[in-house]
Amino acid sequence: MKFTLKIWRQKDAKSKGAFQTYQVDNISPDTSFLEMLDILNNDLVHKGEEPVAFDHDCREGICGMCSLHINGRAHGPGKAATTCQIYMRKFKDGETIVIEPWRSAAFPVIKDLVVNRGAYDEILQAGGFVSVRTNSVPDANAIPIAKADADESMDAAACIGCGACAATCKNGSAMLFVAARVSSLAKLPQGRVEGARRAKAMVAKMDELGFGNCTNTGACQAECPKAVSIAHIARLNREFLAAKLED
Repeated sequence: MKFTLKIWRQKDAKSKGAFQTYQVDNISPDTSFLEMLDILNNDLVHKGEEPVAFDHDCREGICGMCSLHINGRAHGPGKAATTCQIYMRKFKDGETIVIEPWRSAAFPVIKDLVVNRGAYDEILQAGGFVSVRTNSVPDANAIPIAKADADESMDAAACIGCGACAATCKNGSAMLFVAARVSSLAKLPQGRVEGARRAKAMVAKMDELGFGNCTNTGACQAECPKAVSIAHIARLNREFLAAKLED
């Protein structure tokens, strides 16, 4: 297979970026999208040109580093899949593929396809954790948790913090990410101890960092590689309002 790649190139955050066009040939349908970029970079290096910078780590759909907009979609033409889980058989032979970094004010471009997603880390540091002392690991059955609650908590905890939700949202909202973090702890007894403080702190930090408001278009859920439900946003709103009323 062969493809025409229109890739966003940008030297750094302060430089003006532009699309550059490249050709790749003899690509196997079973080649992953990131492997295809590796092949492109190998060709560029041999030509004495600068390779394309892009983020990657586990390449197993776990870390969320492979954050790319492909043909206008976060992570590309797959459902509940990250960029590294997309294979070239998803595209037509000879197709032109447009590759961009996340487009969000809160995720400034570092270089080419690499963005700074440190804003998510700051939100987590504001309250996405449990600080209560738990001592040694308790017996699994010491704190009974209803299966429905445990399942819901684990569904929310599946969020990998890739940023696809904010990059997809027309408002640049991080509500799905924040909601997943709050919801994963709100359904567990360990997380209830500081639930009110957590909701207020994380929402405040999200607003401070310049993320937009949620208008419930559902785009975040549609493009989330872990299919995190927007139902968690409703719980975040309830947690936040309850905390404010408590004040």
